[in-house]
Amino acid sequence: MFKTLKNAWKTPELQKKMLFVLFIVLLYRLGACLCVPYVSADVSGSFATAYGSSVLGLMSILSGGALQYATLFALSVNPYITASIVIQLLTIAIPALERMSKDGPEGQKKINAITRYVTVALSLVTSYGYSMLLKSNGWLVRSDWFAMIVINAAFCAGAALVMWLAELINDKGIGNGISIILFANIISRIPSMVVSLYNSIVMNGSYHWAIGAVIALAIIALMVVIVGFVVFITNSERRIPIQYAKRVVGRKMYGGQSTNLPIKLNMAGVMPIIFASSIVSIPATITAFMNNHDNWFYKFVDNFFDTDTWEYLVVFLILIVAFSYFYIMISFNPVEVANNINSNGGSIPGHRPGRPTVQYINRILKRITLLGAFFLCIVAGLPMLATVITTAIQNARPTANVVNLSGFTFGGSSLLIVVGVALETVRDIEAQLSLRANKGFLS
Repeated sequence: MFKTLKNAWKTPELQKKMLFVLFIVLLYRLGACLCVPYVSADVSGSFATAYGSSVLGLMSILSGGALQYATLFALSVNPYITASIVIQLLTIAIPALERMSKDGPEGQKKINAITRYVTVALSLVTSYGYSMLLKSNGWLVRSDWFAMIVINAAFCAGAALVMWLAELINDKGIGNGISIILFANIISRIPSMVVSLYNSIVMNGSYHWAIGAVIALAIIALMVVIVGFVVFITNSERRIPIQYAKRVVGRKMYGGQSTNLPIKLNMAGVMPIIFASSIVSIPATITAFMNNHDNWFYKFVDNFFDTDTWEYLVVFLILIVAFSYFYIMISFNPVEVANNINSNGGSIPGHRPGRPTVQYINRILKRITLLGAFFLCIVAGLPMLATVITTAIQNARPTANVVNLSGFTFGGSSLLIVVGVALETVRDIEAQLSLRANKGFLS
């Protein structure tokens, strides 16, 4: 990877693109630090305490802390991602959108325009809900109608600017704009996580410095192993062999070669974790708006749907498996793949074209999806499992010295995003390097 980046830096055109991406990321991070008018300075610590374990906590991580500080880019790329997912789902359900998506560049341009409009609409709804949350918690220095209009306009303008910056990266930079911004947001949170871990191990005075150093090294080693495991699984794929029949056209013979159909082990990526986190955190998010803590629903959620409970972990893992199958079902069509293979004169050895091929691909896809879901459960569930165990130990033995791992609750999804974006960007750079290295036979 480092060799690829070094070679890309030596290529003038790619160097300009990399510098452009760095410039856009710098602009984004500056915007994430700009304060919105009429928002109190006390919002940061209170927000982390009240909503750190809810879906708002995950949104804060994906925004690089901008949501927690209520800055200009507080909504970050969340409305854009949600709009893209909604349009993708509607493309399958609505025939007009499906035809538009298959209409080449012009159709894709219309789909992008519709996605922008939906992003603006979602930004309006999200900014209104977020501003009312700030108002209900007393985090606004002014809450009259003029102040509310200014606050909502600032949040919506920030979301539109983020969408524009992401599309600029798509057009003039390297990699996917949304992925690059998410990558920058998560990386920006690493220093605060390191400081939190350091304070939990060393500064609390409960451990000798040698024991604290051993614990820190063990955690770092475990993280390195997990990163290697994630990279290995992310690059793993199941290759279905495909044999193309020979055909004679005039005096020449075409076909006869063998190829394969690669199916990624983790085809769904991080989307099942994001969906599951959003769904399972809804009860905690609802109770965060409730003032009556004696309500039966509040007590039920506090006992069974907090991030440090076994019930939350079990429901979360079940939803990951369910959403893994759901996402593959809407994003991969075995019938269409089988028809494409058949129309190009290919076939899977040992399986007749048509329904047997579809059934074979479906069977392989279900097994791969199950393995990918188990992988997501391991990566996303390990930090939560550690939190649940440490909380149980603290409840059983209040005087026990246990490392606080609450800051790593959503570490699995963040790790998958970082690794996935890094591998995708490196592959994009390698493709552009190989394209420029091939000068052709006329050179």
